Amino acid sequence: MTQPFPIVETPRLILRGMRDSDLTPFAAMNADARVMEFFPAPLTRAESDALAQRIDDHFVAHGHSFWAVEAVGVADFIGVAGLLIPSFEAHFTPCVEIGWRFASAFWGKGYATEAARSLLEFGFDRGGLDEIVSFTVPANERSWRVMERIGMKHDPAENFDHPNIPGGDPLRRHVLYRL
Repeated sequence: MTQPFPIVETPRLILRGMRDSDLTPFAAMNADARVMEFFPAPLTRAESDALAQRIDDHFVAHGHSFWAVEAVGVADFIGVAGLLIPSFEAHFTPCVEIGWRFASAFWGKGYATEAARSLLEFGFDRGGLDEIVSFTVPANERSWRVMERIGMKHDPAENFDHPNIPGGDPLRRHVLYRL
């Protein structure tokens, strides 16, 4: 993890590139069943490390990706948040998606909302984006509440079946938010 990510700071957070020292807590977060409840499965250490490499590669290709999130004076790594280009095709792609994933010990403290607001500003002001989307399964109320708090809007007519999730899987249906 050596790419020179721009640093994004908020009053309580530092968003920065992933460090090698982040790989262990990143893997622990990705292996946590609570954190991964709305994903197909928790990740193994090898899958988590491969994801970290894809995050790094995405930044090299696009100038944005997931940033590691550090809570100043609290913890060096509490999760990730960022701007990604989804690799699947849907009615709203190509697009840039904002997303986040935090270790469960740091839920309910407003960190996801704070990080997301700073990344919206980065995407629109420094990245020159015209639109940013976000999506999740309808049951993931914590995430879609963050989407609403950061000003994103949901049109139920745009809900979609995620093409990478098999038919019949309860995680296939997704809500789409836009800003």
